Amino acid sequence: MRWMKAVGACALMVTVAACSTSPTGRSQMLLLDEQQLSQMGAQAFDQYQQELPTVSGRQLEYVQCVTRNVVQALPQDQRNQNWQVKVFESEDANAFALPGGYVGVNTGLLDVATNQDQLATVIGHEIAHVLAHHANERASTESATQLGMSVVGTALGSQGVTGSDQLMAAMGMGAQYGILLPFSRSHESEADTIGLQLMADAGFDPRASVQLWQNMSAAGGGQPPEWMSTHPAHGNRIAGLEAGMNDAMARYEQAQARGLTPSCKAP
Repeated sequence: MRWMKAVGACALMVTVAACSTSPTGRSQMLLLDEQQLSQMGAQAFDQYQQELPTVSGRQLEYVQCVTRNVVQALPQDQRNQNWQVKVFESEDANAFALPGGYVGVNTGLLDVATNQDQLATVIGHEIAHVLAHHANERASTESATQLGMSVVGTALGSQGVTGSDQLMAAMGMGAQYGILLPFSRSHESEADTIGLQLMADAGFDPRASVQLWQNMSAAGGGQPPEWMSTHPAHGNRIAGLEAGMNDAMARYEQAQARGLTPSCKAP
């Protein structure tokens, strides 16, 4: 069909324009400029600070200590960024890292991540998203998907295809569950893998990652079916971490031998 050829040509142009590879060797499509993403990261960080009160004192010092140690395991260009760290007053057990070098941790996470190694699991995971350019890839994928659907919609309308509105609605559902959500799950799994390596390289015990996600599972209650979620099920997440544990333990032992023994005191 003519509209299928149009979508294929569009996808080919986008792919050729932005080929890249993630730290794990996975092919990526990156359309946005990293400087632009850093500016967006700064804006998002400012907005978050406007919406939630920040916390200082021992909680901030603790999170800064863990983050500082994890950052030292990054490649030099990322390590030399002026990483900014904030702790936000919120019961949600959540954290984030943004392009440009921004880390935020909610106080609710400190009730679930009960020691420095468990907190390093989360911070390593979030920084891994930045290291792997997941924000760029996510935005690029959504842009390419919308572009493809726009091309199809125009082609269907011009050819007077019966039921084109219903077909486009079905395609939208297919894009959501067949492309965008699974793509996000692949980001989460990749960030788990990279984050596990980062925390181990920084001298944090990677075995704590399994306990952290067991804590998360106990605190989080029910989850939606994995195929409808942007995150892997806790059991699958733990299985992925355990699959990479031998490599992580070797990295941890090497870090310890080099004298990397973080000592961040929980508040």
